[in-house]
Amino acid sequence: MFKIKDLRCEYQVNPIGLEQKTPRISWRLQSSERAAMQSAYRIEVAEDADFQRSVWDTGKVDSDQSVHVELKGLQTASRKRYHYRVQAWNQHGLSSGWSDQAIFETGFIDSSEWSAEWISAPAAALPAGADQVPMFRRDFLIDGEVSAARVYASALGIYELELNGKRVGDHYFAPGWTSYKHRLQYQTYDVTELLRSGKNGIGALLGSGWYKGVLGWDGKNEHFGNRTALLVQIHIDYADGRQEVIVSDNRWKVSGSPILMSEIYDGETYDARLERSNWSHGDYDDGGWHPVDVIEQSKDVLVAQENVPVRKIESIQPIELITTPKGETVIDMGQNMVGWIQFTVQGDAGQEVSIHHAEILDHEGNFYLDNIRKAKQTIRYVLKGGERETFEPHFTFQGFRYIRLVGFPEPIRLEDFTGIVLHSDMETTGEFTCSDPLVNQLQHNIRWGLKGNFLDVPTDCPQRDERLGWTGDAQVFARTSAYLSNVVPFFRKWLHDLKVEQAELDGGVPFVVPNILSEKAQSASAWGDAAVIIPWTLYLCYGDKRVLEEQYDSMKAWVEFIRRQGDNEYLWNSGFHFGDWLALDSRPDSYIGATARDFVATAYYAYSVSLVQKAAAVLGRSEEAGRYADLHTGILDAFTQEFVTPTGRLSVPTQTGQVLSLMFGLVEGEAKERAVHKLLELLEEEKFHLTTGFVGTPYLNHVLSDNGKSEFAYKLLLQQDYPSWLYQVTKGATTIWEHWDGIKPDGSFWSPDMNSFNHYAYGAIGDWLYRVVAGIDTDERNPGYKRVVIRPMPGDGLTWAEGRIDTMYGEVSCRWTKSDGERLDIQVVIPPNTTAEIRLPYAPADGVTESGTALMQTTGICNVEVTDMGVSLEAGSGQYSFSYMLTQPVPPLPKVKPFVFG
Repeated sequence: MFKIKDLRCEYQVNPIGLEQKTPRISWRLQSSERAAMQSAYRIEVAEDADFQRSVWDTGKVDSDQSVHVELKGLQTASRKRYHYRVQAWNQHGLSSGWSDQAIFETGFIDSSEWSAEWISAPAAALPAGADQVPMFRRDFLIDGEVSAARVYASALGIYELELNGKRVGDHYFAPGWTSYKHRLQYQTYDVTELLRSGKNGIGALLGSGWYKGVLGWDGKNEHFGNRTALLVQIHIDYADGRQEVIVSDNRWKVSGSPILMSEIYDGETYDARLERSNWSHGDYDDGGWHPVDVIEQSKDVLVAQENVPVRKIESIQPIELITTPKGETVIDMGQNMVGWIQFTVQGDAGQEVSIHHAEILDHEGNFYLDNIRKAKQTIRYVLKGGERETFEPHFTFQGFRYIRLVGFPEPIRLEDFTGIVLHSDMETTGEFTCSDPLVNQLQHNIRWGLKGNFLDVPTDCPQRDERLGWTGDAQVFARTSAYLSNVVPFFRKWLHDLKVEQAELDGGVPFVVPNILSEKAQSASAWGDAAVIIPWTLYLCYGDKRVLEEQYDSMKAWVEFIRRQGDNEYLWNSGFHFGDWLALDSRPDSYIGATARDFVATAYYAYSVSLVQKAAAVLGRSEEAGRYADLHTGILDAFTQEFVTPTGRLSVPTQTGQVLSLMFGLVEGEAKERAVHKLLELLEEEKFHLTTGFVGTPYLNHVLSDNGKSEFAYKLLLQQDYPSWLYQVTKGATTIWEHWDGIKPDGSFWSPDMNSFNHYAYGAIGDWLYRVVAGIDTDERNPGYKRVVIRPMPGDGLTWAEGRIDTMYGEVSCRWTKSDGERLDIQVVIPPNTTAEIRLPYAPADGVTESGTALMQTTGICNVEVTDMGVSLEAGSGQYSFSYMLTQPVPPLPKVKPFVFG
């Protein structure tokens, strides 16, 4: 059996509204035999589902490429649907036959195709004041059979559309948050089934959102503009060949809505008495509504939606109703989540109920709000009275585990409250499980950190008056996120904003993207390096060369910006830097760790230059690759002269200092050996606990494993007392904390100024769990898991571990199990059209079996070699089950006395 499945266009299944002039197609192979490879493919594109009007055909192409195949030469037109199908041949010449067909549909190729006008609400239309959310509407006539209809919409603000009383699409917070003056997304919706013959109505709600609402801890609003506006264009194709376009213009009307206030930080106030039935229907009487204002606003910045939309992903039921010591009524959702509460209530007209949101209860069990700072996170609802009323907010989201109820009639029923989880709808790709339930809870917390903070932009936290796209947090977590989910569309859109923001800083990268800190914005090491690290990470994990092509100028601009700083072009020793942010070796009352900031800056400078050099080589820019190789050599020499003594000792005696120098390849020979030894000394001084912050933590366990000290990495992972990853778990965490001691051992809190309990940066340990414990990696020379690397590293403290990742080619998985400390069983899955390098740790030269057969007699395996670490081999696709007796015991955890507080 050999066939094609899972056709994708630009990572999506049957996308509509694409703006790419040269889309790319990907597919997966399904085969019943091992070592299945593609030898050729054929792609056909047509204008009809029967492929009678073929417009493009590759013919048979001899190639094993099945991912990101560009439709070169296809001239796509605006607003057009294309059908495509794929055929492949395997290494034996066997054809798969044609795949099932799939489609992609273009949006506007050029901004001149917009005929709609920007419309806004005059002040007179909002009797409750400027915070009231306006509602827009108009009616139009359908006078024939509709074959297809599309809505193209955007906003200065965030919008929701209705058509004939039905919500249009399932996107939330559209059009999303971008660098609005440079780039503004529009969305495309298929509304064919929502139209009806005769009179139709379309309506829209328009919130302030990120565009006009309050952002940042200074309480400022109107960062991007002082007036919200709506842009809508409906294209209707009739069965008889006629076309009609309905646009936003001066024929629309506007009125105040029941939403009296809706802000991202503060929540929403809703008066149900102000609801208007059927307001988005065609026969609604809008005689009392106001004419809209048509305003001037460029459409040149409009781009088709690039990232996946924010959607309702799942729902959570509460686990407990609590009366606190203060006598307040609180519900525990059981999970620190991001989204909102959908609730049902019954009462009298004019009665008000409210919900307040918090992440935590204090040590006495009372509702704790100090750490959300000025964010109100409050939903107020005024009942219309009579029947049971169900409500959920529109243009706000909250970060919370606990909700406090005020004004709700007794008795409180838990079934009347549901937590709605919202985040960017990234496809889930990775799973990690093991024999330790605490580590499994840690993995759960890492995943929920992503869920809570990947909401259109990679935010630092989802609850307090911040929720900004911090670059440093994003780059340290990028590799972990690429295991958990398909993050290319999400990051690609954000990187485009990062690139345009650089123009404001002469190549520098602001602390947050989109940048709302412009008057304060500087460029800091490790934070600005997101411009280089994230594109390279996406290339490694998805084999997406286009990301490098799109971001290469941004990557170069960043390292050239650094080159212009400092006393010379090889050291970065000037300006502000966050350093090893929130490290435990920081001075009292300081957030910045003890590792010298110019050391951190120069280390990251070297790392970013090395990645730009690699990117240049991948893109065929050999001259620039050579130039950056020379720059990298100069930085290494300057680093050695500045930070390494003549005897090979690093002048920065911190855990993070050793970690960065080793991870980024800044020391070699004796200096490298001394750095490893010093790191172990520093860990032992702390009774094998970390002191690292945002910069050192992501690489700490990798450095230990890469240098033959995995037992120490396992020790750090499995520590349960403070400070450690599992300490948070033992304290009941369901997400990753901002501080190692967000809740201290005595139950008190870190300073409320900055104490998020949903802050994903330290979740970067997930990368090590997948890449080292489970052993799943990709080969830099054949990225995107075209060549899979399987190198599990069993450790004392776990009896089994398993990792799975759904790659562009299909599932890769590895599970290992230790039996009686002497036998190791390893199950591996490699997808078709890939090859794998597999290392069997501590395996003997002979005695390894695969599915009960001697290794050398196994189909699909070749190039078996014995190494110091065990047996190494190459394998084709398929499922493999290896079993053998260990040649040496797995290194035990270092024996140390338990850490005792006080």
